[in-house]
Amino acid sequence: MLLLGACSTSQLAPVSSTTSLPASSTVAPAERSTTTSAVVPGATTTTPLAPLTGLSLERIDLDLGFPILVFSSGSQTYVADKSGLIVLMDSGETVLDITDKVLDGGERGLLGAAFHPAYPGGSLLIVHYSDRVGNTQVSSFVVADNVADPETERSILAVAQPAGNHNGGMIQFDSAGYLYVGLGDGGGSGDRYGNGQNLTSMLGTIVRLEVSDQAGYAIPPDNPFVDRADATPEIWLWGLRNPWRFWIDEASGSMIIGDVGQNQYEEVDIVSMDDAGANLGWPITEGLHCFSPSAGCDRSGLTLPAVEVSHADAGSCSITGGIVYRGTAIPESVGTYFFSDYCGGYVRGFPLSDPGQVTDYTDQLGGPVGQVSSFGEGADGELYLATSQGVYRLVPQR
Repeated sequence: MLLLGACSTSQLAPVSSTTSLPASSTVAPAERSTTTSAVVPGATTTTPLAPLTGLSLERIDLDLGFPILVFSSGSQTYVADKSGLIVLMDSGETVLDITDKVLDGGERGLLGAAFHPAYPGGSLLIVHYSDRVGNTQVSSFVVADNVADPETERSILAVAQPAGNHNGGMIQFDSAGYLYVGLGDGGGSGDRYGNGQNLTSMLGTIVRLEVSDQAGYAIPPDNPFVDRADATPEIWLWGLRNPWRFWIDEASGSMIIGDVGQNQYEEVDIVSMDDAGANLGWPITEGLHCFSPSAGCDRSGLTLPAVEVSHADAGSCSITGGIVYRGTAIPESVGTYFFSDYCGGYVRGFPLSDPGQVTDYTDQLGGPVGQVSSFGEGADGELYLATSQGVYRLVPQR
């Protein structure tokens, strides 16, 4: 089974269902608000919306093998495919083709992409991929007229990977222009390479870089470990197993991370952007539970997850971290963090202000939606899902 960012399948063991996801909210989405309104383009007043009766998915017609990300710049929305292709969502036209440079297999491939906000008109594209020998490569490409020239590639960051799994994937810029890159613990299982609690390695961390030129990077002066001789100054957060997808929500000043678990628990971590240097616990903990040691672990100083999902819950095996919805089409869902699981195929969400109130939207969407690889935000501000079967827009039913 192909699992993006998943646990080592050869190590899976039967699990207990004694600890599961916090109880779903009993409040139906339509009951959250009955007085919502929408701005009419060109108008100075708002128009009341009909009550929300549910959510559905609208398929985007694209011919891709395995879409892994929807992202945007300006008025354009892009879709990245694991093979090494990036296309325009509206037309399907190729923006970047580096299939000859990408090792696509298992958890390797093109893993993340973002446009540099300091370069006008989406003229510098940053891509995170597995190179032909399986190492992490983050590179920049110059873009003109929505076409990136592969010959303009310049390396920003290269990290050796000891195994073929837990390569991380997500990259994102914050409003200050700093680049964040998620890196797994090096692979294998059980933190085989000892990176989870090792501040001298970038593996098992989210790093924060200042990218001011097309190649290379500088260390932001306020990174949490910049003055420590025994730590890697690039590190922003540590103690992670495999942060396949995270999301910086500027409105709340937080980063929300879906960290893929080992054999029993998946987790969603919420970390204030003011809490740089937080230790997320792996491999001391897996979710809210002790992992190493299996009992009596010392949780002092650790940032524990806001939500834990048991592998006994709907066949979960590999959490797909999502995004906080800030669009206009579904005002009832503004501030909701949506997430999924690659094996479970459900779509769930919780208000960022109250992670304990989890709602399962799966039945509204017609059942499990397949192998969800990613969530994304389009140029329209709306939420999109990328799955192994295609790309979908989340739309309201009224």
